[in-house]
Amino acid sequence: MIKIPKDILDLMIRQAYDELPDEACGLLTGKEGVAQVRYALTNTDHSPEHFSFSPQEQFDVLKEARRNGQKIIANYHSHPASPARPSEEDVRLALDTHIVYIIISLAAEKPDVKAFYIVDSIVRPCEIEIL
Repeated sequence: MIKIPKDILDLMIRQAYDELPDEACGLLTGKEGVAQVRYALTNTDHSPEHFSFSPQEQFDVLKEARRNGQKIIANYHSHPASPARPSEEDVRLALDTHIVYIIISLAAEKPDVKAFYIVDSIVRPCEIEIL
């Protein structure tokens, strides 16, 4: 399970809308499965179908998280026109088995946010608790 404060979730969803038509992306840091800080990162692909993090931004988040006694606990991105489930590319690129992967779908009238564990190409749902 991952626990996300409502204000952080609201910022993630706002970012997804703001970056349309492209996918938005970012990282969540925290402790013991509780998100404490959201980092909106640049989708260097500038694409509505896939994303890549800026390596420098990703490294900066890791340094700041360590400095604050936190870890990267989740990777999130949006799907502007497809469901909130990992695509084949999402599964192939999910290399960190210790984090949760969150997808924000904007395909319907209301945003749909789902979380997953992805280990060895096996996708399992992860419960989200909104704080």
